[in-house]
Amino acid sequence: MSLTSASGRTRLTEQDCDLDAFRALVGRTTDLADYPHAASVTENVLVYEGERLRTADDRDVLRGELVRALTDGPGIAVVRGAFPDPSVVDRVTAVFEALIAEQRASGARAGDHFAEPGANDRVWNALEKTALYDPEAFADYYANEVLALVSTAWLGPGYQVTSQVNVVNPGGAGQTAHRDYHLGFLSNAAAAAYPAHVHRLSPVLTLQGAVAHCDMPVESGPTLYLPYSQLYEPGYLAWRLPAFQSYFEAHHVQLPLAKGDAAFFSPALFHAAGTNRTAHVRRTANLLQISSAFGRAMETVDREAVANAVFPVLLRRKAAGAAPEWLDNVVAASAEGYPFPTDLDSDPPVDGLAPPAQADLVRRAVREEWTPERLRAELRAGGERRES
Repeated sequence: MSLTSASGRTRLTEQDCDLDAFRALVGRTTDLADYPHAASVTENVLVYEGERLRTADDRDVLRGELVRALTDGPGIAVVRGAFPDPSVVDRVTAVFEALIAEQRASGARAGDHFAEPGANDRVWNALEKTALYDPEAFADYYANEVLALVSTAWLGPGYQVTSQVNVVNPGGAGQTAHRDYHLGFLSNAAAAAYPAHVHRLSPVLTLQGAVAHCDMPVESGPTLYLPYSQLYEPGYLAWRLPAFQSYFEAHHVQLPLAKGDAAFFSPALFHAAGTNRTAHVRRTANLLQISSAFGRAMETVDREAVANAVFPVLLRRKAAGAAPEWLDNVVAASAEGYPFPTDLDSDPPVDGLAPPAQADLVRRAVREEWTPERLRAELRAGGERRES
């Protein structure tokens, strides 16, 4: 990767934000022929069928296509039927509703990055909370093949899943157009302090996803997107500017989703949750922010607690004949898949250049059918070894 942009800039400023250049980038048209695994193109967005992704034999070719879709393509792929069993989605929705009820009863109000606090129901760190509340539902949900496929395509192994529930209530206002974590959560002054090559690097460290937990007609306000906007290099400085906000408002696209559909997109794509104009739809989405093993996730997750909660489920499912891939997908969403940072004095490499990751330990425990007590002790010992 070149450390300078095509224009030779090593730093970006608001003065580099040119609406005409932006308009030329996002004015592209998506050609279905360029994406052989896609079923259709709707509103310039690639639409895939979950069943075809799950049964594809040419996985490496498919992963390459998904990477092209998120980088040089429209920056977004919608997967119809990503979660094919509605009961799996419904069980996790019930957990979300219980967590929201507990939050309301406690008087807590979860803030929102890009909307007024209290306008929506938001559950932060829903991944950990769901695993502790109902580990069976958690396992069935995060064993999802499509989620694992897109995550590994974009990020490779060792990815870190985090989850935030967003419910836009009837009449609830949407969000302003934005880019997402990392640089998207900084002020323009702070973002401009990072060199241009970091602006290009940051989006490839995170995958954004949204799983529909109810049917979402357009009037309920499913996410607004601006295809190809992830290509705009100074976009982390442009999205707050009034001219770019106005352009987004005039040219965004919006796709209805059915329960179990999912959208995956680059964090650099200009997007925003829409306004819920219905009187009865509580538009519920599980927002997935999946981070590279080499990046910093937005949320702190007690993955030791998640792994301990889910491990008995893994043992039961293994005994019942669950496929190794099913078990691996759940472990990937639960435990830390990368061994660093650690204290190399107390946690030195054993076989190779790195000590085993937390996920390696959980996989071994499943394979050797440890007791939950043994895994709990080994995970705690591993956590202590990583502390300086």
